[in-house]
Amino acid sequence: MLMSNTARAAKLHYMANSFRVLAPGDHVVCAVSGERIPLDRLRYWSAERQEPYAGAEQVAQALHGK
Repeated sequence: MLMSNTARAAKLHYMANSFRVLAPGDHVVCAVSGERIPLDRLRYWSAERQEPYAGAEQVAQALHGK
């Protein structure tokens, strides 16, 4: 039986300008807010921290501890 990627969190390796899928899924979870981010809408991440972020505000919170 094939498993669907729907509702499964992907595991990614974040690089400077892209990411590589290590385990398939349809979303990742924001490291700050816990919000689900569909892979086709993922625009913010930290290669250094290996974390995804839902938006610029979450990036600022992660980097500045706010």
